[in-house]
Amino acid sequence: MTTPQEVLAYAKQHEVRQFDLRFTDLPGMQQHISYPISQLNEEMFEAGYGIDGSSVRGWAAINESDLILIPDPKTAMIDPFYDVKTLVMTCTVKDPITRQDYERDPRHVAAKAENYLKNSGIADTAYFGAEAEFFVFDNVRFDQNQHSGFYFIDAEEGQWNSGREGQNLGYRPRHKEGYAPLPPVDQYQDLRAEMVDTMVRCGLEIECHHHEVASAGQCEIDQKYDTLVRSADNMLLYKYIVKNVATQYGKTATFMPKPIYGDNGNGMHVHQSLWKDGKPLFAGDLYAGLSQMALWYIGGLLKHARALSAIIAPTTNSYKRLVPGYEAPVNLAYSRRNRSAAVRIPMYSAAPKAKRIEFRPPDPAANPYLAFAAMLLAGLDGIYHKVEPGEPLDKDIYDLEPEEMRRVPSMPISLDDALDELEEDHEFLLKGDVFTEELIETYINLKRRTEAEPVRLRPHPWEFAMYYDI
Repeated sequence: MTTPQEVLAYAKQHEVRQFDLRFTDLPGMQQHISYPISQLNEEMFEAGYGIDGSSVRGWAAINESDLILIPDPKTAMIDPFYDVKTLVMTCTVKDPITRQDYERDPRHVAAKAENYLKNSGIADTAYFGAEAEFFVFDNVRFDQNQHSGFYFIDAEEGQWNSGREGQNLGYRPRHKEGYAPLPPVDQYQDLRAEMVDTMVRCGLEIECHHHEVASAGQCEIDQKYDTLVRSADNMLLYKYIVKNVATQYGKTATFMPKPIYGDNGNGMHVHQSLWKDGKPLFAGDLYAGLSQMALWYIGGLLKHARALSAIIAPTTNSYKRLVPGYEAPVNLAYSRRNRSAAVRIPMYSAAPKAKRIEFRPPDPAANPYLAFAAMLLAGLDGIYHKVEPGEPLDKDIYDLEPEEMRRVPSMPISLDDALDELEEDHEFLLKGDVFTEELIETYINLKRRTEAEPVRLRPHPWEFAMYYDI
């Protein structure tokens, strides 16, 4: 569906009773408002629907709270989980007075990034393919107050249940040994298959699914790449389906970057390529079959990776994943095939259309609209300024000698550090007015006030283990 008329006809044909408008706050969580289908007509695709922007994280001040949602007919689908048949549409946001797109709407930022690319003359299309990992648990409890704080996770598949009394069949992946086992060790084949079926019914194109490296139900479902905005739309739909299918099975799914100590965390490796006039621009005869443009794009990603980290690895928990030893790319280098490098060039196919780069530091806590836009701008900055990425690193970074390791730049070690880096290095994000100074300042302040500072101020359980008896 591409027009309001087609959406209305579809709703009538399928006897839809309500419609649901979805939008995304600054940190990247989708929100929604539902209406009876009688409230949907052709004019409202232009006039929009009013909301209170001051109640959305990172959006309007209370004295400028009125905003309007503009449904995108291209995103229309029937929700697979609601009991009442409901048509869903993703929205962009406008100011009701100026009728201009709202600068803090993440989807608008992503759309501006696509327009900036087209106007650059470098390329007309950027493709993004994101691989978001997640855990499936059976039980989770957590709390924090003035005098106590804890979390407790349990998963039938967790290796720690191997010694559990009572009925115990014993098939569980060992820590860091969970990649792609057959059932019964992989206990979530049917669950993932149900997720995939639901995704396909909702219009996502899925390539494969499998168990991931960690114990306790770590999974991955891979989507096919798409254009920047569409890929970000798809990622939010993907997360929505994963969580709701898990709930239907009596499970709980999380995209939290590092929920389990001592095992692999959840990454969101992002494949990227540029095209023009239907032709791939990253294929060439240089290192790993790349073009000079692709190498400059990599140079831009590596140059700005520390600043990007505040957007692509945007939580305090993200930096518990970005540590050596768990396939997380802490060090900023590039390589073909090597998964310990921040940028990997997949070598599965020599076809020019398959030539792409994979940026590995992002995690699925990121707002995909902001993350994809920021990565594109970093890569384009590398192309504009012909930033050479240096020599490739074709051996395991974690096996380097200390002197060699010191020469390899690394990611920040905390969200505080990442936000400092973004504060210092964000000029590349302002190109084409894709991001604005006001948006970046709002984002940094929100992250510091609501995430970094609250975590820094609270005692940690391990501090009691280390210091209680001093």
